[in-house]
Amino acid sequence: MNFDFSADQEQLRDQARRVFANSLTGARSLLESNVTHDQALWRSIVELGWPAAGIAEEDGGLGLSALEWCVLAEEAGRTLAPIPFASSVQHASMVLQQALGCEGCRSLLGALAAGELIATVAFTERGQRSWVEVPTARVTAGRLSGIKAMVADAPLADVFIVSALDEQNQPGWWQVRAGAEGVSLVTVESIDRIRRHADIHFANALATPLAAGQDWRALSERALDASAVLTAFEQLGAAEAALAMTLDYVKTRKAFNRPVGGYQAVKHALADVYVKIQLARSHCYYGAWALTQAPDQLPRAAAGARLAASDVLNVAAEAAVELFGGIGFTWESDTQLFYRRARLLATQLGGRALWAQRLVAALAREQLEETH
Repeated sequence: MNFDFSADQEQLRDQARRVFANSLTGARSLLESNVTHDQALWRSIVELGWPAAGIAEEDGGLGLSALEWCVLAEEAGRTLAPIPFASSVQHASMVLQQALGCEGCRSLLGALAAGELIATVAFTERGQRSWVEVPTARVTAGRLSGIKAMVADAPLADVFIVSALDEQNQPGWWQVRAGAEGVSLVTVESIDRIRRHADIHFANALATPLAAGQDWRALSERALDASAVLTAFEQLGAAEAALAMTLDYVKTRKAFNRPVGGYQAVKHALADVYVKIQLARSHCYYGAWALTQAPDQLPRAAAGARLAASDVLNVAAEAAVELFGGIGFTWESDTQLFYRRARLLATQLGGRALWAQRLVAALAREQLEETH
């Protein structure tokens, strides 16, 4: 059993680090502008074929695997890359891939792979904690009405993948074009000022069904777990970057005429972050392996990766703000960007309590299967 990445995937990592080298600077430039994302960077990524990497050839992709996306998610997270990779690839493409045999999904995957469209998932409503809760939005005679809350990258998406009830009160997935009549956005300012969010209001908007006749809950569960693994890699990359940034700073900042990195309390705090990063990496690798090789273990692996990665990014970001001292929480410091991203990603797919419950449920199911 090999949990490591291949030589080709490590080469992809090296290439991604070069491409994303200036992404943090680009991310900061969005803070005080109306620009939604780094369009030049996104075009470069599309030209390199990265959105197509994990999509099957018959669906218009490169036919590689989700492992390439894991590598890219980690490197994008390391620099807080201001592009819709998370929404269009980590979430939307992973959702569409769970609907086997869905012609509408396959054509949409092809458009996402080619960079012709940007998509985002609009599943969560006010008061809901995750994608798998039954929606209240409703489709009647092919027209969707309802509200989806805090949809990431909604202002720049071309297509929304929406959960809604049909006329028989059965939940399903629907495709809605962003520019369709009856679709309006209300911008929401989240704690993360780099990634744009909006509430989407649908008022008799034309909706096309996706994965009709398939088990909505089973598909949504698989999609949530798959997206959780990729998000965990994004969190892992951000945590490593926050630690590296803090290490560089404490080696040069002096207190009482000596670098603060020489004090035991600082050493211990950073050592704790490093240990948590290694633990989270193990969980992420297990999640990546389960995603591509052992789908029966994915619920447990995804929950473990999600919990460990959320924990380490929160700890790393908090340590960075504290150890940077008086400037750590200021607008000029990049530490606040990682702190904000940590808070956003900790709740975006459901909070800690939800994933702890999912982990317990997965372990209980496995125990029950072993006893029978």
